Amino acid sequence: MEAIEIPEQEWTPFALPDDFPEFIAVEGPVGVGKTTLARRLAATFNYDVLLEEPPRENPFLERFYRHPRQVALATQLHFLFQRATQLQTIRQNDMFEPVRVSDFCMDKDRLFAEMYLDPLELELYRRAWDMQTKDLPKPELVIYLQAPVDVLKDRIRERGIEAERLIGDGYLNRLNEAYAQFFHYYDASPLLIVNAAEIDLVSNEQDYQLLVEEILSCRKGRHYFNPQSSSL
Repeated sequence: MEAIEIPEQEWTPFALPDDFPEFIAVEGPVGVGKTTLARRLAATFNYDVLLEEPPRENPFLERFYRHPRQVALATQLHFLFQRATQLQTIRQNDMFEPVRVSDFCMDKDRLFAEMYLDPLELELYRRAWDMQTKDLPKPELVIYLQAPVDVLKDRIRERGIEAERLIGDGYLNRLNEAYAQFFHYYDASPLLIVNAAEIDLVSNEQDYQLLVEEILSCRKGRHYFNPQSSSL
């Protein structure tokens, strides 16, 4: 995953409301910037950050990008077990570290399985998912970052992860469509949908602060954030 240095001035300059979410999940397709945003939000809100393992740690992922049908089940089960284990640590350590920002939402895991698994594999995956996710903590706010395929391709190329060089337009199109479909019906947590195509949440402080202000106002239901970049 990409890493950035968090400037010292991003340490939270304000008191968070009493009802502010204590578990925030950032989601979106590969390359959209969810890990970078999770890191920044954690620094801003003085939260712990919970990141999924780097792509290189999944031994099936590179083969998946080459031949998705052949190793789809193994790839998804690896991600399922890894993410569930991370979320179990939240439940176990809740008394000591109750506030976090993560760069994944467990509920979304199923959309990848539904894209590539055949019916028998999908049934096996669903059984494993039900067992692994029972009683896991749910985010109190999900931030879904959207961007078109050309933007995702540029950002994937910029971060230079070897396995991701195999990702093609077809996969990104299917992924974007699957995310849009999934979050169209998502109602398990309050949801903030962010058009991340025209804004720079890494180096443009005004863009980032506008998003933070929007997050501070989100409590229930579905919200949309569709800004124009302040650098345009």
